[in-house]
Amino acid sequence: MKPNPNHQEVAEFRELLRGAGLRSTAPRLAVLRVLGKSKSPLTHAEIADMLVPLGYDKATVFRNLNDLADVDLVTRTELGDHAWRFELRDPSDPTSGRHPHFVCVDCGSVTCLTDVEFNDATKRRAAQIGQVTEILLKGHCTSCR
Repeated sequence: MKPNPNHQEVAEFRELLRGAGLRSTAPRLAVLRVLGKSKSPLTHAEIADMLVPLGYDKATVFRNLNDLADVDLVTRTELGDHAWRFELRDPSDPTSGRHPHFVCVDCGSVTCLTDVEFNDATKRRAAQIGQVTEILLKGHCTSCR
């Protein structure tokens, strides 16, 4: 009999939490599962909208998002609209969750640009300026164009 993928996913998230020194609680697992299924960063409100109907309150979701960000299991990013967005990180990859994003100025949709690579000249120029922590591109998505 094949193991249930949900059980495997939960087991992996439990291991991540323990490895980060956090207790494996139902709210933390629920937040990680939502983020694990998302293709782009989500706001607290978006995550709460999914979890409140399941019995989790907004404050608990917010506290857990911040706890997960504090131990680098989740990346917390502000993309110019004064709302924190959260996305799951792979703790074994120091660059995971740290990539450019594209934000549509019309509809507000966010797209991860994980495949963007910088040439050596751009990397050298960035190093001369300082430590680049975020890159944000804004424009009009194909739906709004």
